[in-house]
Amino acid sequence: MIYDRIAANKRNSIILFIGFFLFNIFLGWVFGELLGLGYFGIFFAFFIALIMIVSAYYKSDSIVLSISKAKPVLEKEFPHLYHSVEGLAIAAGIPKPKLYMINDNAINAFATGRDPEHAIIVVTKGAVQRLNRLELEGVIAHEMSHIKNYDIRFMMLVTVLVGTAALLSNIILYSFLWGGVRGGNRRGGGGITIAFIVLGLILAIMTPFIAQIIRFSISRKREFLADADGALITRYPKGLADALRKISADQEPLEVANEATENLYISNPFKKKHKSWFKGMFNTHPPVEERIKALDAM
Repeated sequence: MIYDRIAANKRNSIILFIGFFLFNIFLGWVFGELLGLGYFGIFFAFFIALIMIVSAYYKSDSIVLSISKAKPVLEKEFPHLYHSVEGLAIAAGIPKPKLYMINDNAINAFATGRDPEHAIIVVTKGAVQRLNRLELEGVIAHEMSHIKNYDIRFMMLVTVLVGTAALLSNIILYSFLWGGVRGGNRRGGGGITIAFIVLGLILAIMTPFIAQIIRFSISRKREFLADADGALITRYPKGLADALRKISADQEPLEVANEATENLYISNPFKKKHKSWFKGMFNTHPPVEERIKALDAM
């Protein structure tokens, strides 16, 4: 059951990522055609994405730690936490991540870093104080699985694609406002030109929403995968399930969280409740009830 869920979530996440990637190529092509640049639009999209990837690859972890006001944890301060991370890293087959803490009573955690060799696990003080050892190990194992499965790098690429899509849509939209659209240069006459301009306008308006929906969908898939793989590391799904129950019952928002870091955490740090299907599309995390149900079934 656990292995099936891990395989399914990996497959679904890759399919979503490929779809997102192809959407960016298509958007770059539309951008080039509308501005009379031809296939240069595709190369422009790749160039912007490359710059964003390089900067995010080397600086994203330090930026996230600074935003979150996380501080390094010493072994003498929280020996049980330190040893749990050490033991679970051995079980996961990865180098021991660096350990940081956010001084906040809310229960939450996240992982960052570009690969297992440069990984960092961040927990809140509330998680350490309010979860028992088995629950805390379940949370840490969840974050270990993000590291082991390169989820951090994967989501970084997704975020870059979101940024590229938003940038291209803004350029297209401003081109309409500034009169820079040159669809008339296209071969095939006025009918095709008008249709292409209408398509470009629709994409310029809708792309930011489409990109965010895809990003959130991928994020939710990775959370299900991390739950399943984390349960595999500890061989005790109940630990993480019980931790999620406590996190769900905890109504205290995490003060240092923002929309840029929201998807990193094990649970929504803002404690937003999405009741409708439409609003749920814009949630970075799957419903806690569904995650607990899946873990209980294991």
